[in-house]
Amino acid sequence: MSNNSGAGYPSLCHRLYAVWYRHYRVYTKNLLSNGLPPFLEPLIFLAGIGLGMGKYVSEMNGMPYLEYLASGLPLSAAMFTAAFECSFGTFIRLEFDRVYDGMLAAPITVGNLLAGEILWAGTKGLFFSTAVILVVSCFGLLPMPVSLLASAIGFVTGCMFAALSLLVTSFVKTINHFNFYFTGFISPMFFFSGIVFPLENLPAAMRYAAEIFPLTHSIRLMRAIVYGQWHPVLLADAAFVLVFTLVIGFFAIRRLRKRLIV
Repeated sequence: MSNNSGAGYPSLCHRLYAVWYRHYRVYTKNLLSNGLPPFLEPLIFLAGIGLGMGKYVSEMNGMPYLEYLASGLPLSAAMFTAAFECSFGTFIRLEFDRVYDGMLAAPITVGNLLAGEILWAGTKGLFFSTAVILVVSCFGLLPMPVSLLASAIGFVTGCMFAALSLLVTSFVKTINHFNFYFTGFISPMFFFSGIVFPLENLPAAMRYAAEIFPLTHSIRLMRAIVYGQWHPVLLADAAFVLVFTLVIGFFAIRRLRKRLIV
């Protein structure tokens, strides 16, 4: 590895951008198949869940149920895409394609590489959440243009779940083990983070447990921006997201460094 102080050594921003750009080039090679689903999935979900349940649940937290549901879907999209990118995607690049071996031959560190992975997953979270916002806003379910500002929470959410997924990947020995992560943690989080129904409807013990879920805090920040529901607790939510991403990201990079450098 080249010395960071060497003449002509790329800057930190350039190194992170190089990792990000590599993933961008791979992703856009199949732009239609990769970019179309985030525009179709909210239509399917709103038709299957929103319209069906909407006949039985007219309002939720003082707003039409479809609007309540639509205000949480952008971040579920960010969560799922970032989780897949830095679990299955990272594992395949690490164990099967051996992509990282070639990348680490360039003048970058393991920390640069994995930080670039997190930023790329955050970018995908931004893209997917923006796509969902644009689709549901066409039906008048989200106010525009203020809802586009909330897409920034999609980026933050993507980074948060990228860090968490990298940490999980550092423990995984076979790709099938990710089924436990998605079935036991990611999927339940969709239902118990305030997307489908308010947390106030849960038993007290489960409300406390829901506060541990990272997505809960992102959802509250999202709805605060979209509907102007500002409360002091949002400061704690923002702090949770920031600290969670930094701490989990630190341990994820630390553990994966041992697998990348042998």
